[in-house]
Amino acid sequence: MALGLPAVAEASFDLEMGNVRPVRAECVDARHVFVTGLARAGTTLVMRTLHETGAFRSLTYRDMPFVLMPNTWRRMSSRFNKSEKAAERAHGDGVLVDFDSPEALEEVFWRVFAGDAYIRGDRLVPHEPDAELLDRFRDYVGLILAQEQEGAPRRYLSKNNNSVLRIRALNQAFPNALIVVPFREPLQQARSLMQQHERFRAMHAADGFSRKYMTWLVHHEFGSDHRPFVFHEAEKNGLAHANIDTLDYWLQVWSNTYRHVLANAPEDTFFLSYDQMTRAPQSVLARLWRAAGLDDGSALPVAGIRAAPTVTDAPRSEALAEALGIHAQLAARAGSPGT
Repeated sequence: MALGLPAVAEASFDLEMGNVRPVRAECVDARHVFVTGLARAGTTLVMRTLHETGAFRSLTYRDMPFVLMPNTWRRMSSRFNKSEKAAERAHGDGVLVDFDSPEALEEVFWRVFAGDAYIRGDRLVPHEPDAELLDRFRDYVGLILAQEQEGAPRRYLSKNNNSVLRIRALNQAFPNALIVVPFREPLQQARSLMQQHERFRAMHAADGFSRKYMTWLVHHEFGSDHRPFVFHEAEKNGLAHANIDTLDYWLQVWSNTYRHVLANAPEDTFFLSYDQMTRAPQSVLARLWRAAGLDDGSALPVAGIRAAPTVTDAPRSEALAEALGIHAQLAARAGSPGT
């Protein structure tokens, strides 16, 4: 009911707005961080590494299912809160989660208030929210930050792959925010996407609720309700004629996404190479810390950063050649370690 019925979600947001005063003045000008890009590029790793600093507030699993009224739900649910031992998430990639793990839940806001504008039956398209909706989103972020404890974080941290659909609007809503775009060598990222698609397709066949849950959260990156980002009609036609069970399909998804990001990201966007980060985590994180306005001291959380397995046996193709050309542009934007 909380996630599947838009009327319930809208009512929960109205209830929250009636009971809680959102942080607004300092919120609009703060150095928030929005991590976005394509799945399987280390977006979760980057978000969780930043979250460990304690400088940010993010939505967590404790905010489920009433993610549009975080303060009201926190008070209501505090009576039956419990602890849970961290367990591996559904992706099977070794990432452990518990109730207090930050997660990409803000997309519920955009689905409830503007879903028809960008969610299609077979794809997700660019989203240009109007001024009224952007102002409502500022209120939503202000509600997430409106904790009563003294010294509570007043900076928002988001990891939302769908933010690439509205990357310019986010910059308009929060002009001082930092947008971080992790990317990965395209063949490795495409292979990981295809593996997750196979994994979640099997999971959804066995468990219909897991499919509904991902649809409610607008997580269409893979699985039986996969809906790729499509920024132009030509991309739609190209993907329609590609075999989803091949690397070329996922390489097309990769190229379409990062080509759009390169053309639309704000000038000060922080492009972060996952491969570079796994090779030289100290220097890459130091640069990220400086860009985010954090203390870039020696105690950077590099221990959990590990390189993922690589694929080397894929045949060359036009799709791979195109992706490698775009990857070179991303790498140029990311710079060299230590710069």
